[in-house]
Amino acid sequence: MSRRQDYLYVERFMADALEKLEVVRKDGSERFRTGGSDLGFNLLDYWRWSTSDLVGNTARGILAEYIIANALGIPTDEEVRDAWAPFDLETLDGVKIEVKSAAYVQSWEQKRVSRISFGTPRTRAWDPESGSLRSEPKRHADVYVFALFAQREAPLDPLDLDQWKFYALSARKLDDRKSISLSALEELASPVPWCELADVVKKAAGRD
Repeated sequence: MSRRQDYLYVERFMADALEKLEVVRKDGSERFRTGGSDLGFNLLDYWRWSTSDLVGNTARGILAEYIIANALGIPTDEEVRDAWAPFDLETLDGVKIEVKSAAYVQSWEQKRVSRISFGTPRTRAWDPESGSLRSEPKRHADVYVFALFAQREAPLDPLDLDQWKFYALSARKLDDRKSISLSALEELASPVPWCELADVVKKAAGRD
């Protein structure tokens, strides 16, 4: 492709660029269909099939965000999670939260429980206006909340919040760390139950 053709392609692409989609909250009753005909299964069936494993890394991380949002009084009954936001949650008084989760026990067969470590790198934010990543990696949250699913033996139930431990830490205290072990984290913050999380987040954010 010549430079002129390349320029025309980019110009055309920019001219045809699509605006950010408005995500409409679903209730699970939405039906799959083809040619206008109902196929006999719905969105709730898909959710049951795709995310019933709440211990697995992917679903557990999103579940941790939901649990923490409810602890902090962040509305979840009308809002929709934004997977492309530069941080995970924002409290009603403007504290930006990054959520990290880990667990001793995974969904797959294990010879021993997992060693707990959380990834904490600086990241490049997605800019929805330009449709690209911003150039400078940074910390976009004020507070990091570390959610540890701490249960090591059956019965494992991620919906039982007594099986979790939570830690809140000011983003400033992470410095340039790309990861933090549980022992290092516990030198900086003490674990609290779900019912006390809102208070320690406020303290970590300097809002107490």
